[in-house]
This record gives sequence, C-alpha cells and structure tokens, in this order.
Amino acid sequence: MTASPPPVIEIRDLHKTYGALEVLKGVDMVARKGEVVSLIGSSGSGKSTLLRCANLLEDSHQGDIRFEGEPVKWSGTGMNRRPGDHKQLIRIRTNLSMVFQQFNLWAHMTILENVMEAPVTVLKRDKAQVEALGRELLAKVGIGDKCDVYPAQLSGGQQQRAAIARALAMEPKALLFDEPTSALDPELEQEVVKVIKQLAQEGRTMLLVTHDMRLAADVSDHVVFLHKGKIEEEGPPETLFRSPKTDRLMQFLSHSIEL
Repeated sequence: MTASPPPVIEIRDLHKTYGALEVLKGVDMVARKGEVVSLIGSSGSGKSTLLRCANLLEDSHQGDIRFEGEPVKWSGTGMNRRPGDHKQLIRIRTNLSMVFQQFNLWAHMTILENVMEAPVTVLKRDKAQVEALGRELLAKVGIGDKCDVYPAQLSGGQQQRAAIARALAMEPKALLFDEPTSALDPELEQEVVKVIKQLAQEGRTMLLVTHDMRLAADVSDHVVFLHKGKIEEEGPPETLFRSPKTDRLMQFLSHSIEL
C-alpha cells in the first residue's frame, strides 16, 4: 500500500503575539494536495494572521510549520523567533502564492508585465515563455484583452483577476487568498468568485480567508472557524454550515448571508 504524500501545508500548535495581545493561541491546520480549506470568523479572530504565518510573511512565536513534510527551520525562540534558513524561506514562499485583499499590482507596469515580473526576476525563467504563459493566464481569468493596459485603467474586479493570474504565473504548490472579494462591490465580486470556483474545480490546493459564506460553502473541502485565536469548530462545509455544534458558530452564521 502506497503511503499518502504529506500535506502541502501543516501547522501544529501555532502561537502568534503582538505585544501583549495573543492573536493565535495554539492553532492546528492541514491543507492537503488538491484541497480547498476556508478560514472563517469574525474580524480579529486571527484568520489573516494565520494565513500570513503559513506563508512566512509573519513570524510565529511557537509551534511547527511544515511544507510538503519539510519543517521550517527556526532561529531564536518566542518573540525573537525567525526563519533560520534564508534559502528555505525563499523556496517556500515562491511555492505559496498569495492573493491580497487590495490587489497590490505595480501601478507603473502593464497588466502583462505585472504577471511576468516575478517568474522572470525571481525564478529566472525565459522571458518569451513567461510572456506566453502570462497571456494564457490572463485569458483564463477573463481579461486576455487587457494585457497592455495599466492597473488604474481596470475595475477592481479586473485588478483582482490580474492579481490571481500573477499568483498562478509562479506555478505554486498552493494559492493563499486573503479576503479576495471584500474590497469589491457585489457585481465585481462575482467576477472574482467565478475564477476562484474554477480554480477549485481544477483541484488546486488553496487556503482561503473569506467573509463570503456562500463561497466557502461552494468551494471548500474543509472549513475552519476561528474565534479569539483558537479553532472553535471545523469540518466539511455541509456539516459546519448546516449543523453547527457550538453556540459561537451558530451566532456567527446567523449574522451571515443565508446559505
């Protein structure tokens, strides 16, 4: 019998503190290959912090993070803990592409140049091959006709789709989304939701922080509900949303859009 591969991302007993405020209080989370894991919860529950710690954009202060079974090497302890191997840090980050709430496109570059920049400069890939890939990805997200325009000339929904194409251009092992639709009005939000659903159907590994319960229900294999820095409840979406076990999740869902 063949052993199953290790999870793409595995987090154990993760703690994160800002000054006197403990934001993450011992969180365990796993994202396996081809799995979509959504993180939900109220503002301040630790969702985005957990995502940023998983991508090593934030330094956690206790606990283990593994990428495809490989443990992150740390130097120092507690508040002084940092990733201890720079080459490992860069390698892991290049395999975990992040899509932010505010798009973070470079204003002085065309949309195609935005998509090409990291694969060419970070991964040292052939420019002509990356250009072909960039055009293909922009067409995939529905803005293939916008290659030569600048971010300011696009709607918010188009900018976010460009940001998704940019993340895909790195050909990552996992995609991390931090509230990818919260800066958009409802009509533009649906443009981005459509792309995320398409990526989920392709079997891509994704971690998704979202306020959109319908999106979480539609695309997730597993949903994690965070409350005050801890996992209050987790499970498959059909169980979590239809039959919540904790009062806190029931209360949270009662304030969300009806599923």
